[in-house]
Amino acid sequence: MRKKITIPDILQMKQDKQRITMMTAYDYPFARLVDSGGVDAILVGDSLGVVFSGHDNTLRVTMDEMIYHTRAVARAKPRALLVADMPYMSYHVSTEEALRNCGRMLQEGGAQAVKIEGGMNMCHVIRAVTSIDIPVMGHIGLTPQSIHRMGGYKVQGRKEQAERIMDDALAVQNAGAFAIVLEGIPAVLAAEITTELSIPTIGIGAGPDCDGQVLVIHDILGLCEKYSPKFVKRYAELAPVITDAVTSYVEEVRSGAFPTKEHSFT
Repeated sequence: MRKKITIPDILQMKQDKQRITMMTAYDYPFARLVDSGGVDAILVGDSLGVVFSGHDNTLRVTMDEMIYHTRAVARAKPRALLVADMPYMSYHVSTEEALRNCGRMLQEGGAQAVKIEGGMNMCHVIRAVTSIDIPVMGHIGLTPQSIHRMGGYKVQGRKEQAERIMDDALAVQNAGAFAIVLEGIPAVLAAEITTELSIPTIGIGAGPDCDGQVLVIHDILGLCEKYSPKFVKRYAELAPVITDAVTSYVEEVRSGAFPTKEHSFT
């Protein structure tokens, strides 16, 4: 039986210069498949609002939805570390509410850690949550919950913004996060942050020099046709395979070729 991956393991991987692999999963079947593929961490991302529920952004995702999906992933009993996104407005109103919601994600959802978007502006929350032994993964750079301020999904940290992103990274580390996602920032800046920090960096659209990488499972399988970011590599094109399978089923039912005696009870 493979050893369960823990937060100390993730921290040690940076020290050992071993690349960390993280991928999203939103349900039991995909959690089993992703875990079987050998990833180190599974992220139940609020990106499910876009790729699973069909919204235009992540802002409509609720705590109840995140707990539901996290619970489904947890039932797969993954070897990988299970991290769950804290959705929009679940940690913004007050520290007390943030603590309660993060606690729910572990208690009701079965997560082993939570991910919180924001830099210096959210350090008080990260500090409070980690102080009661709830592990936090940070997330800076292009933070999808801030798309209205950013004017859309745009690269962050260019030119005069670079110093602010570095300050965000240091602040999140100092607040107690065990790792930090760097999204949509220049590769050179991501490399500098990775060298500067003692905690692991997980890149998504942040170049090759982060301590690890994360991608959305639907993106790498060609199942999300709403958009295709530059940083995504498609490792399979399953959409036409699935469509062809459904088309064959429809044709066989209409022609009477399915079901046969093989698929019937006596």
